[in-house]
Amino acid sequence: MQKVKGKLVLKDGSVYEGTLYSTHKAVGEVVFTTGMSGYQETLTDPSFCGQIVIFTYPLIGNYGCNDLFCQSDGCCYKGLIVSELCDEPSSWRDEGTVLEFLEKNDIPVLAGVDTRALTRRIRSYGTLQGVLVPADTPDDEVQALLATPEEHDQVAQVTTKKVYTMGPDDAKYSVAVMDYGVKRHILECLVEKGCKLTVFPAETPAEEVLAMDPDGIFLSNGPGDPADLTVEIDNIKKMIGKKPIFGICMGHQVMALANGAKTKKMLFGHRGINQPVRDLVDHKICITSQNHGFMVDEDSLKGLPVEVINRSLNDNTIEGLRYLNHPTFTVQYHPEASPGPSGNAYLFDRFIKMMGGH
Repeated sequence: MQKVKGKLVLKDGSVYEGTLYSTHKAVGEVVFTTGMSGYQETLTDPSFCGQIVIFTYPLIGNYGCNDLFCQSDGCCYKGLIVSELCDEPSSWRDEGTVLEFLEKNDIPVLAGVDTRALTRRIRSYGTLQGVLVPADTPDDEVQALLATPEEHDQVAQVTTKKVYTMGPDDAKYSVAVMDYGVKRHILECLVEKGCKLTVFPAETPAEEVLAMDPDGIFLSNGPGDPADLTVEIDNIKKMIGKKPIFGICMGHQVMALANGAKTKKMLFGHRGINQPVRDLVDHKICITSQNHGFMVDEDSLKGLPVEVINRSLNDNTIEGLRYLNHPTFTVQYHPEASPGPSGNAYLFDRFIKMMGGH
């Protein structure tokens, strides 16, 4: 992988220099994630599609890479920013370095960056468009890249292109999965709970989904602005009340929009594997894995038949909703982990119980 002097230029004009692996130029929304481990799962999470991602943990790559940990078929980042890359990993599961993985997926990485200073800037002023370029890139070219319109088709890039199934034919429950960028371990968790899955492309008409007569419907995670998913939201409206529904992350947001609520962009979002959440149903505190830059606007819930069932302990934002006029609940976080704590898998059991009682 070619190595040159490089820089990140943010839309506010600030510049962060480092070593750029690849001469490939990249432009995207610059966000940060705080996980200390699980970097390969994070690299392959479709919810990061189109973004330049900062890893705040100072050393990335110390245990190498292994395809077992991939959450999708590749990496859809626009770029990666780290303080230090480990080029000599040590692990019995190591099958290659992070740099080799990034090169295979044609993802530029800027290393040697003061990620603490960069993260503090984004935390203070919010996420910004940025470009990763070689250090000698002319200013007019940098400005032209920064003027690139933001993407609005990320879900179309990561959803499955055709229907497929997963799990045994004699499974107790049949679940329709709406794929907005689903992580592999989510599907594995549902199969482990006794489900046969039929995974549909994001814009599949509701009539086609309901025609399979599933026991329940699962709305997956995914990238981008939920308000862009107008076709998906219209289809969800037609599914509401027909079957038990469980949604996470993007699924949480589009279900809220389908019920008349609104979403809004956060200053810098929640991205990491140690986000504390209060479960108001089971009266306990959960440490959760999260990856989102939008949230449900609480003011827009006034007058709607919905109950808040989870809240963030960091900023009190909504992390879960239960709908009172149809069998549906959603959470903003990832109960499947990968990476992150596995103690929230009980939410899949809650979904199973809903299907068993339907």
